[in-house]
Amino acid sequence: MATASPKNLLDDVINIGQQQEEQQQQEEILSSLETIVLSIILSVIIIMTVFGNLLVMVALCKDRHLRKKKTNYFIVSLAFADLLVALVVMPFAAIELTTGQWQYGEIFCLVRTSLDVLLTTTSILHLCCIALDRYYAICCQPLVYRHKMTPVRVGVMLGGCWLIPIFISFLPIMQSWNAIGIEDIIEERRELAGGSNDTSCVFLVNRPYALVCSAVAFYVPLGLMVLAYQRIYVTAMAHVRQIETLQRAGSAPVSGTTPAITVRSSTHSDQSEHYRLRTTTGSSSEQAPIVNSRMRVETKAAKTLAVIMGCFCLCWAPFFITNVVDPFIHYSVPWQLWTAWLWLGYINSGLNPFLYAFLNRAFRRAFLVILCCGDERYARPGSCSYGHTHRACSAASANGTSMALRLSLLPNQSYSDNGRTILANEQESQDSLGPL
Repeated sequence: MATASPKNLLDDVINIGQQQEEQQQQEEILSSLETIVLSIILSVIIIMTVFGNLLVMVALCKDRHLRKKKTNYFIVSLAFADLLVALVVMPFAAIELTTGQWQYGEIFCLVRTSLDVLLTTTSILHLCCIALDRYYAICCQPLVYRHKMTPVRVGVMLGGCWLIPIFISFLPIMQSWNAIGIEDIIEERRELAGGSNDTSCVFLVNRPYALVCSAVAFYVPLGLMVLAYQRIYVTAMAHVRQIETLQRAGSAPVSGTTPAITVRSSTHSDQSEHYRLRTTTGSSSEQAPIVNSRMRVETKAAKTLAVIMGCFCLCWAPFFITNVVDPFIHYSVPWQLWTAWLWLGYINSGLNPFLYAFLNRAFRRAFLVILCCGDERYARPGSCSYGHTHRACSAASANGTSMALRLSLLPNQSYSDNGRTILANEQESQDSLGPL
């Protein structure tokens, strides 16, 4: 039997060592590339979230017309909460994810976790309040909206959005109520992470905390949002059916009549302010543009509602489902999955400005003015009064007759024609529900 010479054995050992070194170097290069790519992606998410939400806040401060609408106070408060998520929560989470360790001590770990729960819950509660505000504005009569959404009530709702999360964030977390009964599991996780309390930030929750926190922060707001947007959708579809019925019945005024159209604004502070528009002549064909425009508005509003609810559920449902399930399966969910779901929730803070402001026509106009350094071409047209007078500011003519068509400048309108009354919220859909 032939035996290998010592020289051949030495060569084999050297070759194996070189291969291992090359493999190790390749792994280090791949790891470095993964870290760089991950850092770039996380940085882009943070920067876009900061930019979008900051732009929303600046727009409200600079445009007095935006400040007159109650819904926009919810939007700017939401933007502030999401801005804090991007400035206070995301950077530390990104550093921990890219470096693989926590470098700021145990106390700040608890503070960071408390801020995380506080600000993300605050953001979600704002989305719920916006849904409720839209419900009252679109599904209720004008006087009901003014009665429900008073400045005091809006302030109370905003205060609740910021105060309620404290009771599921700083209070229980700083007192370690979330760790009662699972102290051994937390210690075991710290040991597996290869660090002490100061070099690892392990956050696990017991079953009672998981259920209560998830219910307050997600499931209850989700239920209210589903109910509110479902009613808004039903109302929008009812408007379409009513208009189609009136069109088929030939309800438009015949030539030579002078019907009155009474318009009321549910978001205007003066309850006595209303407008009566008259047409000198008309025919059913003249109503076609209004009908077609209205149907397009309702259809787009319904689609926008689906986008809003879809993005919210897509971003937060995986995290909160995992948050409830994990304590009941002995905390077996991999940390990689936890991290992916958590950052998916963070992304929602970057999407909110696009869903609730960038798709809003009034906000888009304000953004163009800001980004174009006050270029007057993008300013609100001077011929239209959006402020104190709420006048219809354009007219359409057909066959020598004219009628004020821009009723959409008056949010939450209702108009009556020959005894038929239809609740019209066209501008609310345009300004609050999306790209209309």
